[in-house]
Amino acid sequence: MSVTKVKEYFKSFGIENKVIELEQSSATVALAAEAIGCEPERIAKTLSFLAHDKAILIVVAGDAKIDNRKYREEFHEKAKMIPAEDVEKVIGHAPGGVCPFVINEEVEVYLDISMKRFSTVYPAAGSGKSAIELNITELEKYSNSKKWVDICKGWIMNHEKN
Repeated sequence: MSVTKVKEYFKSFGIENKVIELEQSSATVALAAEAIGCEPERIAKTLSFLAHDKAILIVVAGDAKIDNRKYREEFHEKAKMIPAEDVEKVIGHAPGGVCPFVINEEVEVYLDISMKRFSTVYPAAGSGKSAIELNITELEKYSNSKKWVDICKGWIMNHEKN
């Protein structure tokens, strides 16, 4: 899928103009933060996993890392990322542009609490050169997330930046 399909999706909510199309790559947290001009931790990275043979996406803050123990407690199995060559087919977006919008129907989305410390975050918008700034309520709504989870480490809890 592409940034075009993501923009079409957001058009139904009247916010397609919030999608940012960048000149340079935003395929990694560091590149996205540089391209957008924000702190790396405000980049909402979308990670692709297989849980019980079902594709799931977990959206986490840019400075957060999956904690294997917490992941196992939440999903009752070891964290298993989807191989990069399979991501586009399984999720609906290619690596670098994976986002929780306009994904394949059976894919479930989870949001990690590491993002709740920010007023807005920047997930990708369907390509490795796109993003969208959303507040936490908007992210929850537009991603059709199943629930909030606490499965990350490496981020500082009481650290709000705008």
